Amino acid sequence: MTTENTFTKANKQDAYQHHDYYLMDELLTEEHLLIRNTVRDWVKKEISPIIEDCAQKAAFPHHLIRGLGEAGAFGPQLPAAYGCGGMDYITYGIIMQELERCDSGIRSTASVQGSLVMYPIYKFGSEEQKLKYLPKLATGEMMGCFGLTEPDHGSNPAGMVTNFKDAGDGKHVILNGAKMWISNAPFADIAVVWAKNELGKIKGIVVERGMEGFTTPETHNKWSLRASATGELVFNDVKVPVENILPGVEGLKGPLTCLNSARFGISWGAIGAALDCYDTALRYAKERNQFGKPIAGFQLQQKKLAEMITEITKAQLLTWRLGVLMNEGRATPAQISMAKRNNVAMACSIAREARQMLGGMGITGEYSIMRHMMNLESVITYEGTHDIHLLITGMDVTGENAFS
Repeated sequence: MTTENTFTKANKQDAYQHHDYYLMDELLTEEHLLIRNTVRDWVKKEISPIIEDCAQKAAFPHHLIRGLGEAGAFGPQLPAAYGCGGMDYITYGIIMQELERCDSGIRSTASVQGSLVMYPIYKFGSEEQKLKYLPKLATGEMMGCFGLTEPDHGSNPAGMVTNFKDAGDGKHVILNGAKMWISNAPFADIAVVWAKNELGKIKGIVVERGMEGFTTPETHNKWSLRASATGELVFNDVKVPVENILPGVEGLKGPLTCLNSARFGISWGAIGAALDCYDTALRYAKERNQFGKPIAGFQLQQKKLAEMITEITKAQLLTWRLGVLMNEGRATPAQISMAKRNNVAMACSIAREARQMLGGMGITGEYSIMRHMMNLESVITYEGTHDIHLLITGMDVTGENAFS
């Protein structure tokens, strides 16, 4: 008696085209696949042709902002009642993957907007704040940034010195301090800033461009995320209306909850970068001839490619399951940390292996690999470094706190 092999020739072709080795597409809904294809097509048409030039010039492509909004990249996981996508977390992850398949900097722009600006306003803001900001942020009419990291406080945000106090009129507070390494800062219309009040309690406050004493100097000479705008947030006696304080949270729970949402998106985005590096290396290996045959025919190159797709497949399974848990409201911060750490490290490793497979061509702008390599050096550092996420997992499995 024989059994039919369900992994048909057509399925093999689909798996090759999408690098979906375990047929993960079967776990996605028709809506998921439609959105992925729509975003992928838009990225190929609008971003891919210009991204290398933007990176070489260290220039953020501002004209793409409205297109990102129309593609649903800003807060797709937030309710439609506020002009957002009203979709699930897997959809959010898929969109981040497709953006980072092109460039980490573009994904960062969308990730910051959706998870670090829109999410805290939705989760912790007043109804008035939600109605005022979210619809415009969803379309890209308004852009935002997230102020947590300070010059002297990165992995230890509790040590922040940025602070605000009562202005004395009962209607305003006075904000002082500085934040740095802030994506979107140079052009953001608003900043969701985390600062300590007079009691030392951390609160979120929405600071709007144009408020006197608020400046956003741009960070130059970056070797990473060159197509993304990075800057500082400087507050010099900025008078902010009391109504701009987010009323729904106090303490580090606020910013860390936002970071969990962003880290989830990063875990998907990193797969996109890895897929692009793998795809580039595979195509190059099949086309590049040495010693009378394509280098894809040599054992060492096959080893590299086989290990790449294995690690990508493991990461795909990890993020899909995490997406299900996020949709059910059961994902823990430690689970999210594990995915972020694993997937970004995986992408870094694949980028380096892929670069080697291309030899000297791998360092040129003719291929995307070196740009991905440089970008991923930021991704493995921001929103929780590789080592910090390791310790979060360590604390979760041992019950012992290595941070204090």
